[in-house]
Amino acid sequence: MRAIPTKLPEVLLIEEERHGDARGFFCQSYHRRDFAQATGLDVEFVQDNHSHSVAGTLRGLHYQLAHPQGKLVRVVSGRIFDVAVDLRRRSPRFASWVAFELGEGTERQLWIPPGFGHGFLVLSETADVCYKTTEYWDGASDRSLRWNDPDLAIQWPETAFPDGGPRLSEKDRRAPPLSQAEVFE
Repeated sequence: MRAIPTKLPEVLLIEEERHGDARGFFCQSYHRRDFAQATGLDVEFVQDNHSHSVAGTLRGLHYQLAHPQGKLVRVVSGRIFDVAVDLRRRSPRFASWVAFELGEGTERQLWIPPGFGHGFLVLSETADVCYKTTEYWDGASDRSLRWNDPDLAIQWPETAFPDGGPRLSEKDRRAPPLSQAEVFE
């Protein structure tokens, strides 16, 4: 396991080691000691989530205020455009974002620490995304930020929108822009 810093130093690309042969492959997608050694972080994951989505689905940008979650995101099948946004008002990188394509066979995961918003766009016909969280889901502190806020200017791959726009949940459709959102101090 290897951690690769991004332009937002707290967000890390994690490369897994994959062993393949004529039968297929084997990889250890998570090992607590190896993760701690590679990242310098000793985190405890308390919940695993699995999302199955169709092409053009955009989930996010999500975060929790009272119980912020760190997330370790990996794609089991398909491809996604995965985004992390710094939502810590006192951070010198507030409102900055990074994005990476993750997909089956890329052998990469994304570590998104607490204090960041997270979202992804499905680029393939379908995608199965699994992610571990450091806090339990808490509906009372669950928030969503507008995916296309011009103040963030995230460069989503618009060719992935089959009908001219993404498929959104009602919650994400109603999400406020950054200027009106509750964020982390």
